[in-house]
Parts: sequence; structure tokens; C-alpha cells
Amino acid sequence: MTKIFNDPADFAGDMLAGFARAFPAFVQRMPGGVVRATQAAPGKVAVVIGGGSGHYPAFAGWVGPGLADAAVVGDVFSSPSTQQVMAVAAAAEAGGGVLLSYGNYAGDVLNFEAARAQLNEAGIPTRSVVVSDDLASAPRDERSLRRGTAGDLVVVKIAGAAAEAGYDLERVVEVAERANAGTVSLGIAFAGPTPPGAERPLFTLPDGRMGVGLGIHGEPGVTEEPLVRAADLARLLVERVLAERPDGARRAAVLLNGMGSTMYEELFVLWNEVLPRLESAGVDVVEPEVGEFITSLDMAGLSLTVAWLDDELEALWAAPAHSPAYRKGHAMTAPPAPRPVVPVTERVIPAASEASRQVAKVVQAALETAADTLARNERELGDLDAVAGNGDHGRVMARGARAAADAAARAVAEGAGTATTLLVAADAWSDRAGGSSGALWGTGLRAAARVLSDIDLPPQGVPAACRSALDAITAHGNARVGDKTVVDAFLPFVESLEADLAAELPLGPAWVNASTVATRAADATASLSPRLGRARPLAARSLGHRDPGAVSFAIVVTAIAEHLA
Repeated sequence: MTKIFNDPADFAGDMLAGFARAFPAFVQRMPGGVVRATQAAPGKVAVVIGGGSGHYPAFAGWVGPGLADAAVVGDVFSSPSTQQVMAVAAAAEAGGGVLLSYGNYAGDVLNFEAARAQLNEAGIPTRSVVVSDDLASAPRDERSLRRGTAGDLVVVKIAGAAAEAGYDLERVVEVAERANAGTVSLGIAFAGPTPPGAERPLFTLPDGRMGVGLGIHGEPGVTEEPLVRAADLARLLVERVLAERPDGARRAAVLLNGMGSTMYEELFVLWNEVLPRLESAGVDVVEPEVGEFITSLDMAGLSLTVAWLDDELEALWAAPAHSPAYRKGHAMTAPPAPRPVVPVTERVIPAASEASRQVAKVVQAALETAADTLARNERELGDLDAVAGNGDHGRVMARGARAAADAAARAVAEGAGTATTLLVAADAWSDRAGGSSGALWGTGLRAAARVLSDIDLPPQGVPAACRSALDAITAHGNARVGDKTVVDAFLPFVESLEADLAAELPLGPAWVNASTVATRAADATASLSPRLGRARPLAARSLGHRDPGAVSFAIVVTAIAEHLA
């Protein structure tokens, strides 16, 4: 159990502040993450990594010469927001473009890819390499669906060494992709982690059982098997990882990674069994690493990673690196150069009509109700999410909605109209919530704002805004009805609302009817198997349980009906 914290909601920020104070020679803190304390050489490719907190040494601990130039750090087990990725990457960029590297999780993909597109639009060449090494989460022929686990370190180490050696952006991307394609991992869980403020772990295992194929965000193993002695555990790990050995491959970087509360002594006992099995299989192990590299708070567990190397990748893997948590070869230093402080620009509130300002007050009141309602339902939503996810949905939804309501209140106080109030709320929701839900709700609110106005009141503004939000969320998340996502409740809601309004039913009753339809649709997701997101690898566990995203949507639209009367 995580025991040292102040407000659990501030855990990630407090941790990052303390980390930056502990390693001022390596990193400089900025909103959303850390950048190197030393200025990069002009024209160098900036390697920017990231994900949620709770994984130290990943990701902030890997910032330094020979590794990453910056790390974007979200809340516990939650992706950083698009705005955070943008800000950190822009601060790290030195004229050679940016490589974004992150694990293959829905929230990270949504937010990092949105940031990549915006950075390119801003004139900063940016590419992405998504780490997908977890062999338990998808079959070999569906590599693109696999999660990222300890293979993150291999990709970051090789990409960082290439960037340090002066490779241009395309060559850095090429070696990073080659490293990822040759890396496989398998994880074992003995006990689940307990996030700050939580009363119980995200999952438990029966006595004498272990989870095989764990995720790094508190997801349980894909299967459960009997707990075995070290020699048999080593045999299981080595056999399953080597089953994906490329033809003719011999050289490999190997990591035995502890997940947070598995003792180093236990890892060494296991390594004593793993290494001989690798060698007897004809593997030439190159500079192996045994320790904690990417953790999951206090999870008891471990993972084995094998990354197949060619001459170039071996040289990059063996190249010097120097960061707070990972060091290889001789110390690397660069002349200190303070980074310029980027001024924070305040949003200018445009002029609005009195009618639009009045509607903005209704929007703000609805967001306030949504925030209060989600706070009351936080635990229920978290329990639903913990069935096949990491249990954070209630927390991030409540946090995002509260930030949106507070931002909307400030905008309304400054005289904002409807569209601006929604835009301000969208940015606040996505930035504070992070993760896939933050990205999707932010996207939806922004799309709704785009069909509204600060001056005019479109006659079909509400249904048009809802349809625009649905279309944006569907496109951004690539979800369809039946995938067991928020779309399964959102689409029936919009169709019901449009039909009732077309039949000239007043907005209030039409919204109530649509909310009832959304609630029934959310309940019906219990019979579905997830095809997207973190729940997909644990689809069997999800059957019989409602989708938390669909349920939270139904809760929100039901709660705010009073404001649409």
C-alpha cells in the first residue's frame, strides 16, 4: 500500500517536485514533466518520453545524456494530457525535431498523437514510436495491439544513444522502430498495487497463484497459473519469450525487471536460473540489466524482456548513458546552460452577446452538477474500471469535471459566451484528467463549442453540438458501437435526442428521454466484450460488467437534465 502522501490527488505533482529537487544537475521541472537541466546541442533530435506516474524509474528517471531529453508525466497510471506533451516537447526541442516514444495504451496514444499533429502544424518536425513489447496482450500477428511494458527502456536507450550520436530524426525513428520490433516481454504478478488514497489493491490473487501477462497500470495477469519455484518460473519466462525469436537471432539485450515490491534478492535468485537457460538456447546476452526499471507502484511482480540486436543496435545499447536512475559507461556531462522561461499566456475572452452569456451560465451550472455527481459516483466507477483496467476512471472523471467546472466559472465571471466557456472547460478537463477519458471528453467539448457561438444562438444548437461531439469522439478514439466504450451510450443518446426534437418535443423532455436511453444502453454494455483500450487484453473478465465510460456518460447526461428544461 502507498503510505506516504498528502492529498492523493496531488501525489504525482508532489512526487515530481521532489524528484526535480533531488536531481537538479539532471533535470529541470516544468508543468507536466521535466526536461534536461543542460541545454542540448543545436540541431540535436529531442527524445521525449512519457506516460503516467507510478512507474519510477520510468519515465522521469530516464532523462539525461544518452537517454531522453524530457519526460512528460501524468497522474498515477494516467496518460499526460495533450497540452502537457505539447509544452514539454516544445521546451526540449533543439532544432532537430522531436521523437515521441511511449507505451501502447489508449490514453497515451490519444494524447501523444494529438500532440504530434499539433507540433507538426506548429513547424516542429515530430515523429512517434509506440512501444508494443508485451507478448501476452495480443498474438504475434497483431503486434500493433500489444501493450508497452519494460521494452520502453530498450527503445528509449537506443533512440537516446542515436540522438546523442547526431543521427537525424528519420534515422533515430528507424533504429527505435527496429528496436521495438525486436523486443518482447512477459510479466508475472504476485499481488496488485494500491494507489495513493485507495483502501485496497487494484487486484488480488488467491494463495498459491500468480498472474501471467500483467500490465504496468495495475491490470491483473491475462491468465492465472500456480505459483512455482524459481527454476520453473525461469523456464516459463524463457520458453515463452524465446518462442518469438527471429530466425537466426543470437545477440540480445536482456532485462529482468522488478515491478515495485519484489526484492532485488529475489530477482537475483531468478536471474541465476534465467541466464543459464538463455545461454543454453544459444543466446549471446549483451550487457544484461537486473533491477527495477519500470514499476507499478507497490506491485509484487516482475518481467523478462529480450531485445534482439544487430551490430548497430548493439553499439547503441552499449553506448554511455547518464541519468538519475540509469547509468551506463563513463559519466556524460554537458556545459550547463539555463533554459529560458517560457511565459504563460492568458486566454483572451472575446466579446459575447448577452444571450450567449446567459447560456454560458447554464453551461457552467451543468458542469458544476456534473462534477458533483461524478464525485459522488467516483468509487462505483473506479470499481467498474478495476474489473479489467486500472481502476482510475472514477478518479480521473471526477478530477476532470471539477477542473472544467472551475474553469467555466472563471470564464463566465469574465463575461465569456457559450462557445468560449465550453472551450475553456474542454481544455481544463483534458489537461487535468489526462488519460483516454480526458482526451475524449476534451475532444467532445471542443467539437461542441465549434458549432456554437459567443454571439448568435443557433436554433438547433444543442443537438448539433451533441452530434458534433459524438462524431469527434468516434473519430478520435476510433470506436464504434459494440466496442464497449462511451460510444455505446453516446450514439443512442444523440439519436434519441434528435428524433424527439424533430418531432417538436421541447428540449427538456427530449433530454430526459435521451438520458434514459443512454442509461439503458450503458447497462447493456455488460454483455459486450471490449475491443479497444486497456480492457481488451482482459476481455473475459469484462463480460458481465458494464463499461465505465458508457456508465459515466449516462450519469452525466442524466444529472444535467435539470439545466436543459
